[in-house]
Amino acid sequence: MILYEKLEKETCKEYVYRVLKDNIMSLELSPGEILSESDLSKKLNVSRTPIREVLIKLKAEKLIEVKPQAGTYVSQIDWNLIEEAIFIRYNLEKEALKEACENFSEDTLIEMEKCLFAQKLVAQKGNNLLEFHNLDKEFHKLIFIGINKSNVWESICNISTHYNRMRLLAEIRLNKEFLVDQHITYLNILKNKDSKIIDEVVSKHIKAPVEQWKKLIKEDPEIANFIIL
Repeated sequence: MILYEKLEKETCKEYVYRVLKDNIMSLELSPGEILSESDLSKKLNVSRTPIREVLIKLKAEKLIEVKPQAGTYVSQIDWNLIEEAIFIRYNLEKEALKEACENFSEDTLIEMEKCLFAQKLVAQKGNNLLEFHNLDKEFHKLIFIGINKSNVWESICNISTHYNRMRLLAEIRLNKEFLVDQHITYLNILKNKDSKIIDEVVSKHIKAPVEQWKKLIKEDPEIANFIIL
């Protein structure tokens, strides 16, 4: 588990939540990994009370499970929750792009270009998967910021925790250049206001990788152990 410095004015509970959720989402804490209140308390140098409160919150977010007689674990990746996230993200993102073709912040478009350039560099180096993953999320977030609907993106993120962990698992093993190419297409859609191809492009970006993921699960026993089908 990666530990962070406690931020100024950050409460113990906020600190514990940030550290644990970030480690779960980055797969530093693997699906199925056991979590001990006493161990976490020592590592994070806090009492058990904020640990317990955060574990309850993460359980409500379906990121941990409490099994009687067994203990507390990082939740396995639930395929049903992946499919729900895909349904929501596909429908909201294509509508966001259509709205963006009609009215989009020029400043945000510039930020998307910068983000895409950074993604290209990271993909070429191939040595920082988590940075690539975070830049990917930032790129999509900017679409919603550009149409003044950042809260919609936050809602998508909240329901996409299992989807995003699966994506990260897959990105470790798959070529990332095609994701960059798809983001170039997204950017061209916005620049050219080409709304006619949005449904097809978004489907290819969000829905199509599922078949690759299913193949990975069949072929890689480690990944298969992380998934609930």
